[in-house]
Amino acid sequence: MKTGTAHLPLHYGKAPSWLFQRMKELAKEITAFIIDAYGPQEMLRRISDPFWFQAFGCLLGFDWHSSGVTTTVCGALKEGLKGLEISLGFFIAGGKGRASRKTPAEIETICNQNSIDGSQLIYASKMAAKVDSAAVQDGYQLYHHCFFFIANGTWAVVQQGMNEENRSARRYHWLSEGIKDFVCEPHWAVCCDHKQEGLNLVALESETARSSITQLGKEKPNFLIKEIKKVNELYLPHSHAIPQEKFRLEQLEKTFIRIYEHYPQNFEELLGVEGVGPKTLRALSLISELVYGAKPSFKDPTRFSFAHGGKDGHPYPVDRITYDKTIEVLKVALDKAKIGDRDKIEALRRLKHLTRFDQLI
Repeated sequence: MKTGTAHLPLHYGKAPSWLFQRMKELAKEITAFIIDAYGPQEMLRRISDPFWFQAFGCLLGFDWHSSGVTTTVCGALKEGLKGLEISLGFFIAGGKGRASRKTPAEIETICNQNSIDGSQLIYASKMAAKVDSAAVQDGYQLYHHCFFFIANGTWAVVQQGMNEENRSARRYHWLSEGIKDFVCEPHWAVCCDHKQEGLNLVALESETARSSITQLGKEKPNFLIKEIKKVNELYLPHSHAIPQEKFRLEQLEKTFIRIYEHYPQNFEELLGVEGVGPKTLRALSLISELVYGAKPSFKDPTRFSFAHGGKDGHPYPVDRITYDKTIEVLKVALDKAKIGDRDKIEALRRLKHLTRFDQLI
């Protein structure tokens, strides 16, 4: 299931080399201890928890509200665990930009080397990315996708999108445990500071729209082209959440033909068809509304903001139970991890600061 999203302001700059090297070592030791004490599946659960992930990033040296925490923490984990994946039973694929697009091939290579069935893992990676880039159109363009998995097929995803207009990033967390449906309320928790309307085809309220869009996928392409011409001639009210746009019929027709050839049995199958992206789904959503009167949901899926809240109560009061649990887990991990004294002292000093911060609330 999708476990959460974090919404973060964009900051310039990157972690200096001296800090990143230490982040790799500290991330490696903490991860190794957690896996040794609780097993690799527990590490997946914690990575998929946006609260824990954010606290982990703070511990490694980031501001609690910095967007750079996502790419750097995932990068530090991947680099720090190199050579230890088999002994830990914990594998990481993907990354930022070009590396994110190589995730399926990287998963396949890892699985082939370790006699793991990678087909469902590759599918999960692709579908998680497809949902957050096409089925949920919230204004954030994905540019980072990191896929964590273990030998029994359990997985977690941490991916991030960027919104250039409001200069913020939104992080999406997924966890395979308990997942029943990729396309109906897959979120466990979605965190962001700004709410905005956007096409949300995975909302419960979009069930009728998903069904109608699937039905349209079985219609002959010339019927869909005829209907999209009508949409192009419509003047949507300003209150409509799908922006007025002129659809390029030649591109849509190719995608409609591909969908028709696949003859999808459900919305998830339609979403998985190659070439089906945001514009195709916007077009099918408008046709569905025009033909069947099936309106999709436009609600933002966010439910929480940031990691632990703020000391001034903004964007919401600190969740002390979650905060204390995070500190306790990390304290135990650091006390027992075999790390250098200097790194250990600095990490514990930051934890002590976090404790004081909580007492100021």
